[in-house]
Amino acid sequence: MLRSLKVKDYMTRDPLSFSPQMEVLKAVHQLLTHHLSGAPVVDEAGKVVGFLSEKDCLKAALNATYYEEFGGQVSQFMSSPAITIDVESTLTDAAEMFVTKAHRCYPVMDDGRLVGQLSRHNTLAALERLW
Repeated sequence: MLRSLKVKDYMTRDPLSFSPQMEVLKAVHQLLTHHLSGAPVVDEAGKVVGFLSEKDCLKAALNATYYEEFGGQVSQFMSSPAITIDVESTLTDAAEMFVTKAHRCYPVMDDGRLVGQLSRHNTLAALERLW
């Protein structure tokens, strides 16, 4: 049953994303405002070039502690390359990724284009409906 469920049916559409040039403080504020653990970083052409997670933002905060200034561009702190999942993947594939990797969410791609984001929360909510 789980193998028949697709990422596209449980992902969050129109995901928050950041540009590499965005100020990291603004990105932190947006993550907190939207209650997200991270968001993809997208270049001018719409290509996902990285991912900015809470962990990456904490690195920015530690950097500020050591050098007594907080800030910089998202590109300085993001993880790259971003690990993504395809829109047609199954929730079994997604659950395996969540179990084997430390990521809390993944950008969802359709033919190289960002179309959504899938979180652990989305995946667990889908599983709960099955039970």
